[in-house]
Amino acid sequence: MERHSLPDDAAPDSTRGRHPRRRNVLIATALVLSVAAGAGIAAGSGLLSFSDGCTGSAVRIDLAASPDIAPAVRAVADKARENDITSDGRCVDVRVDARENYEIADDLATGTGASDYEVWLPDSDVWVERALDADDGVALTTAGSAATTPVTLAVVPSAGTKLDWPEETYTWAQLTASAIGKDAIRLGVADPARSATGLLAFSSVVASTRRADPDSDTRIAATAEALAARVSESDGQVVRSLARGPADNERGNEAVFLTEQAAFTHNSADSGASDLELFYPTDAAPVLNYPLNLVNEADLSTAESRAAMRFMSLLNEEGAQRTLAEHGFRTAHAVVPAGLVRAAGGRAPQPYALTKAQPPTTDTVDETLGMWTITVQDSRLTLVVDTSDSMAAPVPGRDGETRMDATKASMLQTLARFTPEDEVGLWDFAAGLDGGEDHRRLADTAPLGERAEGGATHRESLSAAVSALAPVPAGSAAATGLYDTTLAAFKEAQSSYVSGKANALVVLTGGPDTDGAARTALMDELRKLADPRRPVPLIAIALGPEADREEMDEIARITGGAGYEVSDPADIEAVMMEAIMSVGTSER
Repeated sequence: MERHSLPDDAAPDSTRGRHPRRRNVLIATALVLSVAAGAGIAAGSGLLSFSDGCTGSAVRIDLAASPDIAPAVRAVADKARENDITSDGRCVDVRVDARENYEIADDLATGTGASDYEVWLPDSDVWVERALDADDGVALTTAGSAATTPVTLAVVPSAGTKLDWPEETYTWAQLTASAIGKDAIRLGVADPARSATGLLAFSSVVASTRRADPDSDTRIAATAEALAARVSESDGQVVRSLARGPADNERGNEAVFLTEQAAFTHNSADSGASDLELFYPTDAAPVLNYPLNLVNEADLSTAESRAAMRFMSLLNEEGAQRTLAEHGFRTAHAVVPAGLVRAAGGRAPQPYALTKAQPPTTDTVDETLGMWTITVQDSRLTLVVDTSDSMAAPVPGRDGETRMDATKASMLQTLARFTPEDEVGLWDFAAGLDGGEDHRRLADTAPLGERAEGGATHRESLSAAVSALAPVPAGSAAATGLYDTTLAAFKEAQSSYVSGKANALVVLTGGPDTDGAARTALMDELRKLADPRRPVPLIAIALGPEADREEMDEIARITGGAGYEVSDPADIEAVMMEAIMSVGTSER
């Protein structure tokens, strides 16, 4: 699914996310929201009442908004109360809370605090999809966009002079190249795991760098490391990280990824700081699109649902759009306003109207987050690979390639992404593999950059061990050793837990283990052993149709992990990146 579209790119989707069963939008609501821009139709039906006064008690709507847009939305809500805006004759009383987008997304994904708000207005579809991507999350009804703002590179005047602003224009890759090497500009970023601005900017850098050079992973890693050295926890903090003048030039950031609206707010404030200057990349700026969402509609009363829709419709009316524009946002009611761009720090010939960058796909975002997580937080993983006869099965559509062949190739690609400080170990398992044991330790869990006495790095030794993996002849028809091996590997991973790293156990299995007693014993033991102070989530990857993903997911969730399924072992790399990203962000 693609995201971050401008309002005129396409009609708004009524739901979003990867789970079709969650797309349970009521037909009546979808119809009303689809004509929200044509308020006259809804007003004629009585839904959008414009009466002279209120009857009965007001309908209270609690709205969680991204911190950057919350002041503007609060101003609209205050004006609505002053003007007695009504729904079905009752006043609409909207209370706006500024909440970090990632916090609300995580709350909605887990069901925590789900009933606190009737409307959610994050800054990007990124958070909507994160909320909907959980199996047990809260349903969301998405109803268009309130405003937009492009992501740019903001620089202090001294950096603007170095980069010949505004005359010189750059791609994303060229701009970030200035942050690496001699005379590098100090470039900061808000944590992409917590900031859509940081995530979309870093995704754009990765895409731009690969377009210029398909074999650019080393350069991308260097860029990520440079950014990680000056990362801020939030969008607000990244603004405060900027150098405020000559006395601060040796410490503060000289450039940051920032939205046009945030730069507008900074430049409009009487803070004594220098005005920012904006670079708009020539390969297009991604856009924050501020999607409006009705939360858990099925649990709302009719009055709440209609009042919430009334206010969401109001946000797209001319008066509210004017308020949003006054706060530095682009709206659907006007062309790109030159005054806004100038106040934010944009000047020609910067291509400030070029904002329809191709939105990153879900897979691209997951890969980018996985890459970022690996860069900013060292990992400690034990890989446990099924070498039973099930791994000798052929991969459909791959001439002569087995599951084991494809699994090894994908594992080697994944290992190449880790840093020398990351720790990785390797086990394999199959029934009767090693005498009375069903598993073997093939490589200790150790830093990949560590050198053995013979001079080889642990990465080289581990890669050789992965390359040597091979299916063993069929053992017991009733068991593969999966459960016993998982328990043994978990105990060792937990006993050697390293604080400050993303510890995890990754189990790849191609077939079922029908030893029911061992399964029960494993789950009982994991419930006793799981310790939130020393988390070692189990990442269970089922390879092919014979492996039971649901069963592995049930086991993995005891440890705070999850089960995944891949029909093609070549997808292991992408799944592992997504899983590691999830582990890394949950521990930070």
